[in-house]
Amino acid sequence: MNFDSNETQQLLADAVLRFAAKDYDFEARKRIVQSADGWSESVWNTIAEMGLLGIPFSADYGGFGGGAADLMNVMDAIGSALIVEPFLPTVGLGAQLVARAGSAAQHAAILPSVIEGKIKVAFAHTEKHARYDLSKVSTQATKTGNGWNLHGEKLIVLGAPMADRIVVSARTVAGISLFLVDRTAPGLTIRPYRTLDEVRAGDVVLSNVRVSGDALLGTDGHAPPVIEAVTDFAIALLCAEAVGAMKSANDATLEYLKTRKQFGVTIGTFQTLQHRMVDMMVSYEQAKSMACLACSKVDHATDVNDRARAVAAAKFRIAEACRHISQESIQLHGGMGMTEEMKISHTFRRLTMIAQQFGDADHHLARYGSLAE
Repeated sequence: MNFDSNETQQLLADAVLRFAAKDYDFEARKRIVQSADGWSESVWNTIAEMGLLGIPFSADYGGFGGGAADLMNVMDAIGSALIVEPFLPTVGLGAQLVARAGSAAQHAAILPSVIEGKIKVAFAHTEKHARYDLSKVSTQATKTGNGWNLHGEKLIVLGAPMADRIVVSARTVAGISLFLVDRTAPGLTIRPYRTLDEVRAGDVVLSNVRVSGDALLGTDGHAPPVIEAVTDFAIALLCAEAVGAMKSANDATLEYLKTRKQFGVTIGTFQTLQHRMVDMMVSYEQAKSMACLACSKVDHATDVNDRARAVAAAKFRIAEACRHISQESIQLHGGMGMTEEMKISHTFRRLTMIAQQFGDADHHLARYGSLAE
């Protein structure tokens, strides 16, 4: 299988890298994450102007009709620059659910605005005690006249503080369903905070939130297959982001080994450290291959189990690589690797979080085992 990027994919990635080098270097990122909002609206507008928000959406709404493979290099660049704007929560989760489960009217109302950067969408699904089980939903949706009444609490909703719309999973009489809720809806409260890797997230509390009948995405009670498919899509993108962050960590560590001196010579000449650096590069190459496979499968696999196996295998391998590369990069930098002033410490945090997000290594190893032929 050919995993080489085509010309369009590479041009998009190059555009992100040029933008990151010029306007989103480490110092600019520090200013953004330390701001009151924790993200930059001007950066988001630039991302929209580059056309990145429209890559996986239909051309009928101003998109490019691409898939995860078309986003791989973009996510790689996002991971390398540690971009904190809510690209994955909007493009990989919230708007993706609207695109796959919504009606034509919902598509027309939401997707063009997402592509233009005017609307950001988050996905509120995780609940207390659910851990990584997508089927554990206790938030209730009760039918009331022509609408619905939502009541419950969602935890660690990535991108919630800046979202304009939130896709909420809730249990109805028929099963688990999805609802598109305006962030200003009466009874909806967002408790924002900054995560370990400096990304903004929030807990979403729904206290008898009233929504109209057309807020329902798809068929009542038939959301689980869509939620699983979109989560796998987001995992594939997250794997591609991890690859970019790993390369950044490896490059920074290699450069440090070439310049740091001890006993009058650069430490990169020590054979033991050379071996450790080689092991880091091997982990990176394996992770890159698995990310390519995951993105290909979520785009093209016709069998649900085939897709799920590939994504589980990729997330397991990449979670292990995140742990290996992040920890080795810090150790090879010495104590200074943990300081706020060095980008490597922030890359370490991001890789640590990616290893846990949407399921850690143990979870996906068990998932792969349950799906094995």
